Amino acid sequence: MKSSIRGSEYIVKKGETLYSISWRAGLDVNTLARLNKISAPYQIFPGQKIFLAKNSSKASKNKPSSESLPVKQQKVVKKAIASNKKQEYGESVRGQKISKKPSSTNRSFSQKIRRWVWPAKGKLLAKFSNRKQGNKGIDIAGNRNDSVQAAADGRVVYAGDVLRGYGQLIIVKHNDDYLSAYAHNDRILVKEQQVVKAGDVIAKMGDTDAERVMLHFEVRFRGKSVNPLKYLPRR
Repeated sequence: MKSSIRGSEYIVKKGETLYSISWRAGLDVNTLARLNKISAPYQIFPGQKIFLAKNSSKASKNKPSSESLPVKQQKVVKKAIASNKKQEYGESVRGQKISKKPSSTNRSFSQKIRRWVWPAKGKLLAKFSNRKQGNKGIDIAGNRNDSVQAAADGRVVYAGDVLRGYGQLIIVKHNDDYLSAYAHNDRILVKEQQVVKAGDVIAKMGDTDAERVMLHFEVRFRGKSVNPLKYLPRR
């Protein structure tokens, strides 16, 4: 899709959510939130700078430049930086031992989704591809205004049209591991933060940003595209 983000930083545009940005960047939203120190429910605003890589967030921290300060203030700044370094490396500060605990953010197991359903009834037009420029989901044929259904229980975390190449798009969060997306809709019938159940009608099929009426459906596991056919029931 044309909407992917490259680079180490990104400026938020109107209508975007952290989920839509993580989707475009191919990153897990939890990783993006930690990197930018944004806590749930991940509220962001237009003009906000979002770091997409570890090094960019470190390099862009607003540390005072000691060279531009008077001599007395330079000493204060250098002292504060030295104190911070001691804390970072677990050295004692004012008699207290500050230890840096290892991060426990690595999730070693996958959260299972109890039930998946097909998001639309039409014929399969295109399958998933692992190639770099390949199809990152599946395309399902249909007629305008055919029902588009939530593929599993979850919560709507994006509903809009700012992702170029996806048209009217819905992203549903199923748990901390899985997201699904429903693109090219004619009409969106849900709002962001709305809870949906598997099989609920969330949109009407259309051809927004597409050459024909169809549903483009994607599943992401921890930010990475996976083959939806591995999850959907055989038919």
